[in-house]
Amino acid sequence: MAEASRRRGRGGGGAARRAERSAVSFETAKYIQRNIPNFEVLNEEALEIIEYNADTILEEVGVNFVDNPAALERWRNAGADVTGERVRIPRGLARKLCSTAPSEFTQHARNPEKSVVIGGRNLVLAPVYGPPFVRDAQGGRRYATMDDFNKFVKLAYMSKWLHHSGGTVCEPTDIPVNKRHLDMLMAHMTLSDKPFMGSVTEPSRAQDSVDMCGVLFGEEFVQNNTVMTSLTNINSPMTFDDVMMGSLEVYAANNQACIISPFIVGGAMAPVSVAGTLTQVLAEVLAGVAYNQLVRAGAPAIFGAFVSSIDMNSGAPTFGTPEASLVTYGAGQLARRLGLPFRSAGSFCGSKLPDAQAAYETANSLNMGLMSGVNFMLHSCGWLEGGLVADFEKFVMDADQLGTLHGLAKGVPVDADSQAMEAIREVGPGGHYLGCAHTQANFKSAFWKSDLLDYKPFETWEEEGARDTYALATNRVDTLLNTYQQPAMDPATLEALNAYVAQKKESMPDAFM
Repeated sequence: MAEASRRRGRGGGGAARRAERSAVSFETAKYIQRNIPNFEVLNEEALEIIEYNADTILEEVGVNFVDNPAALERWRNAGADVTGERVRIPRGLARKLCSTAPSEFTQHARNPEKSVVIGGRNLVLAPVYGPPFVRDAQGGRRYATMDDFNKFVKLAYMSKWLHHSGGTVCEPTDIPVNKRHLDMLMAHMTLSDKPFMGSVTEPSRAQDSVDMCGVLFGEEFVQNNTVMTSLTNINSPMTFDDVMMGSLEVYAANNQACIISPFIVGGAMAPVSVAGTLTQVLAEVLAGVAYNQLVRAGAPAIFGAFVSSIDMNSGAPTFGTPEASLVTYGAGQLARRLGLPFRSAGSFCGSKLPDAQAAYETANSLNMGLMSGVNFMLHSCGWLEGGLVADFEKFVMDADQLGTLHGLAKGVPVDADSQAMEAIREVGPGGHYLGCAHTQANFKSAFWKSDLLDYKPFETWEEEGARDTYALATNRVDTLLNTYQQPAMDPATLEALNAYVAQKKESMPDAFM
């Protein structure tokens, strides 16, 4: 069954390949493999202090596992001190438990050519996650619908520099809460062939995600391989709720990846200092990954760090700040010392529109992700208004700029062709390189080129309507959606998925809470 599912995942044979060749080009780049060093801000002494203090927090202060007697029993059996819902973990125990988590793993896509390896020196880019609102040039800011969700999945599928379809790219509020996860998963499974994320809003929905993947990939394949990544947020400071942990338990038990991610707004959910925040982040991740491994040793787990600071006047979160960058750089170092893949960064901004503020803050946030050694970057495109809004125009702006991360990550090759000595000899003093043999041989691939931004002379730009970047992005959204072609899927698999969703929906009344 697993082998059959892999064959199905290749996209339907010759007819599908012919259809793809006749469609608009939307090549998907391979996940980034860094050939540049990570930027490190903490020396050995600082790292040891933070690690020691994190163990002290776990041992003396402890963490809460609320409304989850089974979790408390697991911790008790592992040697932790459990009083009520407070779990105090002896020094070194959490780190020892974390050691069974893999340093890297493959997340399989239904199209095997789009599977990704998370960890090591790799960077996998995934779109925005979770906004209840969407915005575009035509409709402005509004509550998200399932139609919006489908459009974002299509855009992600057609975006060259995105490696992953993501999860809740927006929250489709026109679908009942207890059923929308089924429609969202169907969209990822059928409208795209890239890897995707599972539902975490309730443990039974996590199980639905696993079961639907069993239909798509084959049950045996799912149990032996990772086909989903899921986001497990910690209620910082140091609280692990039963919903998130219940979903984690489902995914870990089924060998699916969990991002264990403190949700930090410095000054509100963590100390205002960088070192203090890093200490709390590490303590929370250690406890979360350790619990993940108590459920199933060897299950894939990712060291997560979602970090912003707070505006002390308004109370609003801020993004693209130097403090957030320092925390992210430091968290990357701590993750690598633990031997865990690292999730952080994204197209973060606090702006209400895809304007200059959004561009500055997003550029800062994306670059810190590349330089800090992030392995899985959720929210890499489409994020607006502190994560409340998924913006269509910003989605394609950000997705275009992700190409610069690919270019930077290549580093500087110094092979014979890159040294260009023959070109320098050929041109000599006072000449130019436009017509030389080296330029002619390399000009197509020498420089990264935006598919969105305008490089034309002023006169041409003016004649074409003097369009700004927002107008160009609106046009690109329309062009992509109008030329979208759905990837082929085995009809029997599609029928089985539709039957599963229909049966699940019929089994329960609609609920909007």
